[in-house]
Amino acid sequence: MRKAINRNYLVICLLILTQCSIAQSIEAKFRHKLDSVYKSNPESVGILIHVESPDKNISWSLGVGYADKNSKVATDKDQPALLASNTKTYVAVTILKLIEKKELELNQPIRDLISKKSKALFEKAGYDLQAISIKNLLSHTSGITDYVDDAYFDLVNTNPNHQWTRDEQIERSSRQPKPADGAGKKYHYSDINYLLLTEIIEGKTGEPFYSSIRKIIDFPKLKLESTWFINLENPPAYSKPLAHQYWGKYDWDSYHLNPSWDLFGGGGIVSTTKDLALFFQQLFEGKIINNRELLAKMSRFVLDKESSRYCLGLMNISFKGMTAYYHGGFWGTDVMYVPELNTTISVFTLQKDKRDLNAALSYEILKIIKSEN
Repeated sequence: MRKAINRNYLVICLLILTQCSIAQSIEAKFRHKLDSVYKSNPESVGILIHVESPDKNISWSLGVGYADKNSKVATDKDQPALLASNTKTYVAVTILKLIEKKELELNQPIRDLISKKSKALFEKAGYDLQAISIKNLLSHTSGITDYVDDAYFDLVNTNPNHQWTRDEQIERSSRQPKPADGAGKKYHYSDINYLLLTEIIEGKTGEPFYSSIRKIIDFPKLKLESTWFINLENPPAYSKPLAHQYWGKYDWDSYHLNPSWDLFGGGGIVSTTKDLALFFQQLFEGKIINNRELLAKMSRFVLDKESSRYCLGLMNISFKGMTAYYHGGFWGTDVMYVPELNTTISVFTLQKDKRDLNAALSYEILKIIKSEN
């Protein structure tokens, strides 16, 4: 009996060693590919990546290039950055958790859920808030005109230190021309939808939306230890300094802008590539939303896919012949979960003008993983 136990133990040890050896070989290929991409594109400033592929025993991060192009400080693989619109998925998941708890309904009208101030503004602007549902906000089919336009970017550029408020941004939206199409007719990506969703979260929880998101998603349980809302929450004591993120059009450096311009649910979260990938991976493993049907709705088309691939807080895309659940952010932050490979990849390119590298690099990483099957 003891010999049989010893043999089984040896077999298990050999299997573990083999898996570790395979994972190390794959990770070496990842490193080579990332180094090659960066060497060919040094104007990207810096690239941070995380690959979470549990079936391959891989949880791998790396950073190349610089976190600050002026001081030439090197990136750190655990460097956090502004996620911008990737924040929307966290807001959507929080809303869906409240639906799972039967505190909200997906098709519930927003009229009596948003703040009284917002309700008055949009009704005065001619919107039928009884016809706009939570689902419309989540899927960007509300028909509400956004406050973000070219003039808004010009305002931010002219007044980089301005302390924006959510009320100010909502009011700006209410003053924009109202479109002819009503709710549910067309897709139009709009930050205003997610600002209103954060008002709904606060109305239901009685707490600030950012602390509610942290509690409802349960960041500690998911080990999201480097994820927080900038300027609204304190960063972890051990957190690395934020990476600088750049945009050529206005010669922007994220450090030189008051982050309130993109803070209240349309953006606002700071995270590492690892935390972002873990969030997506655990979401689709059913570790956050327990109701499988509700989780499936997140990646189900709301309109026909030719009109919009945006679902509920993320996009269902075809990526090089594979289905992927995806979201991106203004500053060049992208994340996708590929169900076929049970793999999540998150990539931050710090010069947002070079964000096409994110898709190219993700594809090369996925090819490496597929070749090992």
